[in-house]
Amino acid sequence: MSGACGASRGRVSIDEIYRAEYGRAVSVLVRAVGDIGLAEECVQDAFVEAVRRWPVDGLPASPAGWLITTARNRAIDRLRREASRDERHRQALDLLSADEPAEEGPVRDDRMRLIFTCCHPALALGVRVALTLRLIGGLSTAEVARAFLVPEPTMAQRLVRAKNKIRDAGIPYRVPHEADLPERVRGVLAVVYLIFNEGHLDRPELSAEAVRLGRVLAALMPDEPEVLGLLALMLLSESRRPARTSPYGELVLLSDQDRSRWDHALVEEGQDLVRRCLRRNQPGPYQLQAAINAVHSDAASTGETDWAQILALYDQLMALAPTPVVALNRAVAVGEVAGPAEALALVDALELGRYHLYHSVRGHLLTRLGRTEEAAAAYGNALATATSEAERTLLRRLLG
Repeated sequence: MSGACGASRGRVSIDEIYRAEYGRAVSVLVRAVGDIGLAEECVQDAFVEAVRRWPVDGLPASPAGWLITTARNRAIDRLRREASRDERHRQALDLLSADEPAEEGPVRDDRMRLIFTCCHPALALGVRVALTLRLIGGLSTAEVARAFLVPEPTMAQRLVRAKNKIRDAGIPYRVPHEADLPERVRGVLAVVYLIFNEGHLDRPELSAEAVRLGRVLAALMPDEPEVLGLLALMLLSESRRPARTSPYGELVLLSDQDRSRWDHALVEEGQDLVRRCLRRNQPGPYQLQAAINAVHSDAASTGETDWAQILALYDQLMALAPTPVVALNRAVAVGEVAGPAEALALVDALELGRYHLYHSVRGHLLTRLGRTEEAAAAYGNALATATSEAERTLLRRLLG
């Protein structure tokens, strides 16, 4: 999707509108047509039409409204063309006469409704997350593959299989009942967190959307500790955004950030949520990650990071979620507590060759050990696999 359109408000990239509005448009259309494949195709058709018309006609007053209306009209046309029964024709007429289908069920937010819908227990957890990332965030297959650390063709096959299973099994795309929410919350949390991570550096609008969805979840399920933990984790991470990059677009490492630039209102809100979680004494992975971020945030006032406490929290996290990425992050804490040699031994035992932060951590530890040639090779590998320009700029500087 590419192109730009002119309007009195200035030139706006259709790519930017696609990233911002794709998920919303698909969510609204799924609610209208009840068919995820049809909704996706019609929204994509609407964007193709936008690329054709907007550079000539100018940007509509409401790009999102224009896209949704155009996509709905495409859906009506298709349903009419394909109608072989009166029911299909009636469905098209209902769409034509209804600007906004009636809401129902406990989830009132369109995108959150679609997330819960996609997180059907008949689909494997990883497939639920990947499919929803594709739909809600408007992420390309390549971006979703990167989030899962798998090759793009592998992810493309997973998405195709998921859609085929939905079609063949007749899995309904509907608002879940109250009783269905708890069993789906694990997949929902994973989706929201991955949306947040995808926007960590280059796409702040995605991180903002993830935080908004986290607030919706917290209002919907206030007694779920992991919901509160995820919201706290995102708020504490987002609080550091103003200091995360330099004026020249280079990534600034946490240890080098100007902590006076952190958003202290978000820090306070996130830490309050962490305290609420601690009082419940039902620790989960998101709560523990939030607690780790809360310790980092304490350094804004104390001036020092309590690495021993962070390592203890990572030990708990490894007991609950022993993933290679958690092990990598724990190794960083080990490096601060026990030294770089012990940390490097832990890192070298991991199989994360496709993950740029693995190579970055190795480069940092090797530098501390004075093994400069090996460090340069590790930073070179990190540069080759880095996913954002801010990270690449930092790595080029480290490579000298």
